[in-house]
Amino acid sequence: MQHLNNIKIIECPRDAMQGWGHPIDTITKVNYLNQLLQVGIDTLDCGSFVSPKAIPQMADTKDVLPQLNLENTKTKLLVIVANERGAQEAVAYEQVTYLGYPFSISETFQKLNTNSTIAESLQRVEAIQQLCVQHNKQLVVYISMGFGNPYGDDYNAEIAIYWTNELKKIGIKIISLADTVGIAKPDTIAFLFKQLIPAHPDVEIGAHFHTTPSAWLEKIESAAKNGCIRFDGAINGIGGCPMAQEELVGNMDTVNLLHYFKELNYNQAAFFQSVQMANGIFI
Repeated sequence: MQHLNNIKIIECPRDAMQGWGHPIDTITKVNYLNQLLQVGIDTLDCGSFVSPKAIPQMADTKDVLPQLNLENTKTKLLVIVANERGAQEAVAYEQVTYLGYPFSISETFQKLNTNSTIAESLQRVEAIQQLCVQHNKQLVVYISMGFGNPYGDDYNAEIAIYWTNELKKIGIKIISLADTVGIAKPDTIAFLFKQLIPAHPDVEIGAHFHTTPSAWLEKIESAAKNGCIRFDGAINGIGGCPMAQEELVGNMDTVNLLHYFKELNYNQAAFFQSVQMANGIFI
């Protein structure tokens, strides 16, 4: 397992909020995100520039970003985009470090999620990568359905490895394998990280797990013991992809991530306060 000093926790309130059943007002989002910025995690996935018709909960990201206080935090901001138009909006914000793009290796889900084929999606990644380079941003590509899919589309670990290789060819330096519907098995997780991390030492290979409450530990262990240092989570495991299926499988609970990496250096009091705030928002 990697040394704790190298472990990166990415908190994903955007993933928690985007499918929430009732609107969360802008000031509540701002207050919650500003609290999370005090915890000391690596990255905060804080919003998205996508169609408000598809994800209405994130329509106010442009209003939220200017109100985030980055003066006393080392945490960097990430926003999700689904096409070049969204990327053009996102790169205009100085406070954003990372743009994230969901690249599905399931043809069915790519069409559901971004209204494009895999081939069209790869072209989008190339265009967004060029925008990121021009504006001094970094693109994070999520390999959606990276551990399998519920649609019957072809899947095996070699497909995930193939697309990781293709993304690296166009200059992507951070790639996160996404367990979009929570079906990843420990042997598949272990195999993928064992193959990919040594093969791509100049690429940060991460894990964006969705999980049932009983499977969180085996997923973290399988990734961490095979070299993964980048882990996405959301407090209380809230969230799941609203474009994937009717029965959402929640995110990896950040509480569990910090329990597993128990000696990780972060502001425990600020995190406790964040959990209390989350308990009041997601009810």
